[in-house]
Amino acid sequence: MKVVYFSFSGNVRRFIKRTELTNVMEITQNNCSERMDEPFILVTGTIGFGEVPPPVQSFLDINHDLLQAVAASGNRNWGQNFAKAGRSISERYQVPLLMKFELHGTTNDISEFKDKVGHFNEDYGREEIQSY
Repeated sequence: MKVVYFSFSGNVRRFIKRTELTNVMEITQNNCSERMDEPFILVTGTIGFGEVPPPVQSFLDINHDLLQAVAASGNRNWGQNFAKAGRSISERYQVPLLMKFELHGTTNDISEFKDKVGHFNEDYGREEIQSY
């Protein structure tokens, strides 16, 4: 599964780099309006008082139909707004919120994320109906 991410301050970029996943793409100002051609899991930070970063929203405006799940980074100092962008995206596009992690994540966060991405189709895949 492709992992698409946006890193405002570098924390999410460090998180993704530490996962050692290879099928990744970073959302930038230059590519946030490009159309994807495969399903993806989104990882994003949260800005302001829990908002989705504008490049991420621009990307989702075009590619939301391929969004499979979201994970979000944040700072626990923001209380209820901790990693709120993930919850907002999950609710708006009706996809699972895989996890929230603080800043660039812990070793356990990295392991949990890799496990969830690796087993995504098993854990969240749509049930196929077999015809007889």
